[in-house]
Amino acid sequence: MEAAESRQPTIFDVAAEAGVSKSMVSRVMRGEGGVRQEKVDRVLAAAEKLGYVPSAMASGLASKRTKTLGVVVRNAKLPFYGFLQGAMQKRARKRGYQMVSISGVEELSADDARQALRDLIALRVEGLIVCSAMLAVEDFMPFIDRIPFVMAGHEDTTRTVSSVFCDEEDGGRRLAQYVHDFGHREVAVFLVPREYSVSQYGRGMAMIELLGQLGIRVKVMDMKGAEEVGTLVDEVLCHPRITAYMCPSDVVMLNVMDELRRRDVSVPQDVSVTGYDGFGPLASPYLGFTTYRQPLEEIGSRAVDLVLERLDGGDHAVEALPVKGEFIHGRTVALPRWKDGR
Repeated sequence: MEAAESRQPTIFDVAAEAGVSKSMVSRVMRGEGGVRQEKVDRVLAAAEKLGYVPSAMASGLASKRTKTLGVVVRNAKLPFYGFLQGAMQKRARKRGYQMVSISGVEELSADDARQALRDLIALRVEGLIVCSAMLAVEDFMPFIDRIPFVMAGHEDTTRTVSSVFCDEEDGGRRLAQYVHDFGHREVAVFLVPREYSVSQYGRGMAMIELLGQLGIRVKVMDMKGAEEVGTLVDEVLCHPRITAYMCPSDVVMLNVMDELRRRDVSVPQDVSVTGYDGFGPLASPYLGFTTYRQPLEEIGSRAVDLVLERLDGGDHAVEALPVKGEFIHGRTVALPRWKDGR
């Protein structure tokens, strides 16, 4: 008896409560016309009284459209993924779709990401957006002919699926040019491994390439994790002619600046520092970071639109869509010491 009382109310319960047929309840819930207002009111009142919520899955099975998109997010705790997910959610809702997302509490492993794909497809989502570079081509292959796929926030360099991402080359080169124009001639670039982040690696390589073309001496600091920042800063400080530190993200930039502060090195009076991302609390003008703002709102919106275009229009060619961001001057870059008379 207790189990029966605690079960979810069904369409049959609503029909019995309202004194109408099951098909009548179904018509009212779907918003179909041709139903007398008196019956509409009775059905809605019964549903409200019983706490009945129509099953999206059942409706999807009947109409073959669930109006739902699935999203795999690598790490929801990182601001990049949180802001990107919010932008996609906003756009999906505007287009009349809901989003179901699966993310990692920390890093979503490749195995977990593959399982997330299968779980979302089992929920009958109409399209998939992947926000993780951890998934390889072979992970997509069993599904790409069955459901529209788009990668958001990272470029799929294999051109297996379409992708929308920040123009990392533009961002890296604009920051490098800015450092050069301020007169810095020896620069440290903190470079993360490509296996950790294709995007961060790409922007770092763009910095290194242009700095080299401009005749600037570059010291590449291979960074495997955040715990290494202090050690790397100590290493750079052994080279006093290095006057600018270029970081792969604003978070790393903040860590670098903190390590410099602990060693009584001032920014930008003693050394200049640049970041990358330009969103969230670290984008505050109070902090004044010199950085490159990723256009996450546009990336998220275009990723959703791209999925829906493929859903509504059939076959499309695979596209790689880089989106340019905005350079932020900030206050963390200044003339090198010998340029301002010190």
